[in-house]
Amino acid sequence: MEKKETLMPIVKADEWLLPVNIDITQRYERFKHRLEEINSRYGSLSKFADAYNFLGIHYNKKEKVFTYREWAPAANEIFLFGDFNNWNRTSHPLYRIENGVWEIKLSYSEYKNTFVHNSKIKVLVNAANGWNERIPAYISRVGQDPGSPNFSGLVWLPEKAFDWAGDEFDAQSIGQPLIYEAHVGMAMEESKVGTYLEFADILLPRIKKAGYNTVQLMAIAEHPYYGSFGYHVANYFAVTSRSGTPEELKYLVRKAHSLGLAVIMDIVHSHTVKNLNEGIAEFDGTVAQYFHEGGRGHHPDWDSKLFNYGKIEVLEFLLSNVKYWIKEFHFDGFRFDGVSSMLYFHHGNGVNFDSPEKYFRDGVEFDAITYLQLANTLIHNLKKGAISIAEDVSGMPGISTPVSHGGLGFDYRLAMGIPDFWIKILKEEDDAKWNIERMYYEMLNRKWDVGTVAYAESHDQALVGDKTIAFRLMDKEMYFSMAKNTPNLAVDRGISLHKLIRLFTVALGGNAYLNFMGNEFGHPEWIDFPREGNNYSHFYARRQWSLCDNKELKYHYLADFDQKMVELVKEYKILEADYPTFLKHDDWHKTIAFERAGLIFVFNWHVNLSPFSYEIPVTEAGDYELVLNSDVPELGGFNRLNVWQTYHSYSIEEQNFIKVYVPNRTALVFKRVR
Repeated sequence: MEKKETLMPIVKADEWLLPVNIDITQRYERFKHRLEEINSRYGSLSKFADAYNFLGIHYNKKEKVFTYREWAPAANEIFLFGDFNNWNRTSHPLYRIENGVWEIKLSYSEYKNTFVHNSKIKVLVNAANGWNERIPAYISRVGQDPGSPNFSGLVWLPEKAFDWAGDEFDAQSIGQPLIYEAHVGMAMEESKVGTYLEFADILLPRIKKAGYNTVQLMAIAEHPYYGSFGYHVANYFAVTSRSGTPEELKYLVRKAHSLGLAVIMDIVHSHTVKNLNEGIAEFDGTVAQYFHEGGRGHHPDWDSKLFNYGKIEVLEFLLSNVKYWIKEFHFDGFRFDGVSSMLYFHHGNGVNFDSPEKYFRDGVEFDAITYLQLANTLIHNLKKGAISIAEDVSGMPGISTPVSHGGLGFDYRLAMGIPDFWIKILKEEDDAKWNIERMYYEMLNRKWDVGTVAYAESHDQALVGDKTIAFRLMDKEMYFSMAKNTPNLAVDRGISLHKLIRLFTVALGGNAYLNFMGNEFGHPEWIDFPREGNNYSHFYARRQWSLCDNKELKYHYLADFDQKMVELVKEYKILEADYPTFLKHDDWHKTIAFERAGLIFVFNWHVNLSPFSYEIPVTEAGDYELVLNSDVPELGGFNRLNVWQTYHSYSIEEQNFIKVYVPNRTALVFKRVR
């Protein structure tokens, strides 16, 4: 008798996946096999991820010795040099110990005055690719050499450990994440690189006041090119020195926690720089040390190197990096960049994922899947309530499903189709012709049991070469017509639609929400980092908070609406609520109504039609009052409704209704009060 195939839980929940049950089962078995191997050899997944405490530079108080270790199995010779030995490149050789690891020990008594905190060091490696000066792979601090594009390693052994006393923050306390995506370097108004301390003391209170509960920090790990937005990482265990010291970043995290804010890090384990002066490429003289050889090891679009996730030492490096940021910096989780690129050999380019085989069989990078399953297991083992988010454009089923159910173990995936949709219709369609019902179902284009971060726009839309929603709506008028005493129809339209788009997105799009800093008030400038083409100016790599704070300008209308919207989301737990109930769609009036979290949402997207005594179905009989109205003057509206009015329901054939005046380009939210 033939044995019946056991179905994985994600397959039981979705019969579309039946043809690939064997593939999902096999990838789970691969994960279990790798985890068992790690547990057997290293004791546990957490101990396996302790490599950062062994490799790199450390001081042993008991033995009174400085130790530097490096994994470089194919190297012929390695020498440590720097300030401590007057930059003698070959006087201090490392010696092989075991498993491809090299080591040098410096006695404290001999080097206490030279091998000191913040002193410069480098490594000279003799290997198949020649003699190269390198920076240790596990270095915890680097600095740019004055007047040079090059970086050096720094001995980072402060006398006192950072004081985390009192930092008992529990990320579970925030509820559903309302994420404020931010870049520390460009967070200040001055034309310069912002610091961790400035962000902590100036931006965190602003984020708290705006109502967000999670800060997502970009570009934290050191990267040689500032304009890469932090996506070409060179030094995985070093915070970017442009914004300050490791202790100053820790101060930022502790300050955020004291304000009740979770802090997650944008982590880039999908690729790395190919530089030899910085980074880990060809450290031991071979491409294959950390990466695949040939085309599999090179990303054609990003011109960067791709990790070999099937190699145990690479898993050790990356998983140690995950643990390092959680344990040493108290991060509350991660947003994993470029997950689609990791999942497939084709990186998701030009593929129409119209069959389960394309998700689970064709061109799938199985080793990367195992790595992500291990990473998410480690994250959630290390920190209760940790947040793990996948940037995945493919929409792989099960990406935010527990590993034991056949998934990858993320808590959320980014709803990348939503911003693409908004940009597409703003760019290509007249809003007078928008299909409102299509808009509604685009927001709901996801499985309801899949954790999803909704967003109308992120940093991607703010970069040069694209446009933010505000810029697409108002364009050059943002430069000339944002003063309150300057009437302008384009600005009126832009402010109205900006508010509707964001509320529509958060009310329907997912179980979490994300905003990029400044977008909440319609920041007028694109992001362009210092480069030769702009004379290395920081003018477009900053945020102009004064525009929002100036009550004579219209920008604050958008920020104030955003704050009201976020307050509404938190008070009524909208992101935790069940699937919305569709109530009404009227294409003539471009109006749609739905219920979620006990609230009635009404959107009128019409250019000019504002129906009086408009009949809206409601789910329960009773009296209704407005809890949010985008048309009030203090939020940039035109004050066309009586905000204190009570709306009494009536019944027709067992269906309850209220009658409402619904001004054009207005969003109204009602709650039942009696």
